[in-house]
Amino acid sequence: MTGVPRTLADARAWAGTGTELLLDAVAGLDEDAFSEAGLLPDWTRKHLVAHVAANADALGNLVHWAATGEEKPMYASAEERAAGIAKGSALRADELRSWLAASAHELAAGLDGLTDEQWERQVVTAQGRTVPATELPWMRAREVCVHAVDLGTGVVTFADLPKGFLTALVAEIAAKRGLTELPDGPLPEVAAWLAGRPHTLAGAPALGAWL
Repeated sequence: MTGVPRTLADARAWAGTGTELLLDAVAGLDEDAFSEAGLLPDWTRKHLVAHVAANADALGNLVHWAATGEEKPMYASAEERAAGIAKGSALRADELRSWLAASAHELAAGLDGLTDEQWERQVVTAQGRTVPATELPWMRAREVCVHAVDLGTGVVTFADLPKGFLTALVAEIAAKRGLTELPDGPLPEVAAWLAGRPHTLAGAPALGAWL
């Protein structure tokens, strides 16, 4: 499953689709619904949305790095990252929606402004990987697409995500987990299983959460 091709244009399109799905999913949530648990352990939907909004801001730091050559890490520290999520989870629903939308639009605008040369500039992720800036849209696509499902509202499921995205996601997670054989089943269900999310595959062994 390794080596599934994905282009920069693909990743940017998937990031855009995932952002739209996420924004649509939170549009109708009131305070009570925002405060309910999503699919991720120990996190409410507010925690989840704050995480995704903060992720856009953090990726924006890497866009700045790529655009200017000035090193700017995603997060100053793991503690700062956690504190930002905790603070964001205490915001009102309308404030969270505004942060989510504004951070996503600012990130997209920053990516739009990169030149061919800047796209190839090396940056360092929060996990310490050195990657070209061309990886940033894929990193964002994973966040918005998978976490749109994690809201657990039923508005977005893995079946609603683009097929090309799911194919690339399955290839990446399978490679990282060292799996060479996958269970038979619909692509969205295989992707959900690999990501450690609820699925309908009979007999598939339990996997820990990914992302």
